[in-house]
Amino acid sequence: MNNACNIAARLPELARERPDQIAIRCPGKPGANGMAAYDVTLDYRSLDTRSDAIAAGLSAYGIGRGVRTVVMVRPGPAFFLLMFALFKNGAVPVLVDPGIDRRALRQCLDEAQADAFIGIPLAHLARLLLGWAKSAKRLVTVGARCGWGGTTLARIEASGAGAGGQLAATSPEDVAAILFTSGSTGVPKGVVYRHRHFVGQVELLRNAFGMQPGGIDLPTFPPFALFDPALGLTSVIPDMDPTRPGSADPRKLHDAIDRFGVTQLFGSPALMRVLAEHGQPLPSITRATSAGAPVPPDTVAKIRSLLPEHAQFWTPYGATECLPVAVIEGRELQNTRTATEQGAGTCVGSVVPPNEVRIIAITDAPIAEWNGVRELPDGEVGEITVVGPTTTDSYFNRPQATAAAKIREVLADGSERIVHRMGDVGWFDEQGRLWFCGRKTQRVETASGALYTEQVEPMFNTVAGVRRTALVGVGAYGSQRPVLCYELLPGADVAGIEAHLRALAAAHPTLAGIAHFLQHPGFPVDIRHNAKIGREKLAIWAGERITR
Repeated sequence: MNNACNIAARLPELARERPDQIAIRCPGKPGANGMAAYDVTLDYRSLDTRSDAIAAGLSAYGIGRGVRTVVMVRPGPAFFLLMFALFKNGAVPVLVDPGIDRRALRQCLDEAQADAFIGIPLAHLARLLLGWAKSAKRLVTVGARCGWGGTTLARIEASGAGAGGQLAATSPEDVAAILFTSGSTGVPKGVVYRHRHFVGQVELLRNAFGMQPGGIDLPTFPPFALFDPALGLTSVIPDMDPTRPGSADPRKLHDAIDRFGVTQLFGSPALMRVLAEHGQPLPSITRATSAGAPVPPDTVAKIRSLLPEHAQFWTPYGATECLPVAVIEGRELQNTRTATEQGAGTCVGSVVPPNEVRIIAITDAPIAEWNGVRELPDGEVGEITVVGPTTTDSYFNRPQATAAAKIREVLADGSERIVHRMGDVGWFDEQGRLWFCGRKTQRVETASGALYTEQVEPMFNTVAGVRRTALVGVGAYGSQRPVLCYELLPGADVAGIEAHLRALAAAHPTLAGIAHFLQHPGFPVDIRHNAKIGREKLAIWAGERITR
C-alpha cells in the first residue's frame, strides 16, 4: 500500500467512493443568453484516470520526480489535470501570477531555474519573445504546438493511457511546489511548499470550516480550487478573469451559483464588494470565505444580509507562506466593528489549532534564533509570528528573504522548528483574539511614534462619501510625515469631505500629526486579489505631490 504524503493521495480513494460525482465544472463557451454553458466537466473517475495517464506520460518524457516545471495554463480541465499529474509523479510545479509586471515575471521564472515549461501557445510565444525560463529544456504545449519544439499535452496523455495508478512515494519533506507571492508589498518570492504543507493545509481547512465531501464550491481564485478534490467537493470555476476579481460580472457569478446550487464561495474582498453592491441574495450559500486583505465592515454587513440566516461568512487570516493562521466569522467581526472604527485594528479572530502565534518586538533586522526574541504581552502591538503544520521553511533561491522571514527555534527536547515572521503587526486581546494592524513595512514612523495603517484608516473610512483611505509616510523612518490619501464615492462633496477628514484628525490625539490629505483617483492594488493597497506606490505619488 502506498502511504505517500501527497495532496493527490485522496484522489484515487474518491474515484472509488464517488466516481460519477463532478469534481471540476468549467465555463466553456457562452450560450445564447451570454452566460457560460458549463458543459466542460471532469468527474472524479476521469480526473483520477486521466491525471494518471498524464503523470505517466510526463515521467516518460523526462518531467518526473523533483523536476521543477513552470505551469502557465488558464483555469480549466487541463490546468487541474496537469497539477494533479505533477503532484502524483512527484514533479515540482512552479506557479506565478500571470498578471504581474513582465520584468517581475521574468525574474520569477529565472529564479525558479525550471527544468520544464508547460503552457498554452501564447505562453510559449511569450517565452520565446521575452526570454522566459531559458533553463527549461522539456517543453509541453497545451493546445496546438508551433515551431518551438517539445510535445503537446494530448500526446503526453495518449502515451500514458492505461498506465494505472501513478502516485509516487513522496515523503513529507519532499518539495511539492514553488508558489510565488504576488509581490504586492515587495518583490515576488517563490515559497517552497513541501508535501506536508499541502496535506496540513487540507486538514486545517477541513477542521476550521467543517468542510464535508459533496459540497459545491465556487472558488474565484483558481489555485484554491486544487484543495476541493482533496476535500471531496465539486469545483465550479467561475466565468471571470481571475486576475481581476474586482471587475467580475455579478450576473455571471449568480448564474453559476443558482444553476448548480453552489453551497460555498471563496472570493477576495474586491469580489465580495462586487456581490455586495449587486445586492442579489445568495440563498444556496452556507459558507462564504474571503481572504487576501481585511474585508471592509460595510461589505461584511452587506454579505451577511444576502446570506441565509444559518450561513457563515468566514474571513481567514494568513499568507502564501502560512494559511490559515486565524479565522473569524462575520457575526463576531461585526461585533468588533466599533472597536475597529475607533482605532483598534481589524480583529482576525481565534488562532486555528495547532498553530502557535506569538507577538514579538518590531524590528526590521533578521532574527536567526528564537532565544534572541523579545515576546510582547497581550495588548501590545508587535510583529505577528506563527509556527504550525502549514508554516513554510524557505523561499527558493532567496537566502536573504529567508533570513529576514524565518527564525530557528530549538525546543526543550532538542528538536527544532521554523517560525515564520508574517511581516504584519498586531496584538492579542484579553479574549485571546488576534487583531491585525497592518504590514510592518507600511507602518509610518513619525517623530512622535509609529502609526499603523489598519488602526488609522478605518477611522477615516467612516466619513460619508469616502470610499477608502490609505495612510503613507513621506521621508525617512523616525521623521516621516504622515499623509492620508483617499478615494471618493461618486457624487461626493470634495471640499466638505476634506474638512471632515481634518476635523476627525484634530479630534484624536493619535491622528493629530496627520496634516496632509490627498485625493487620489484610484489606488493601485495587488493583482492577485485586487484588495491590498499598493501603499509603496502611493507614498511615492504623495511625496511628489507634497514636494510640488
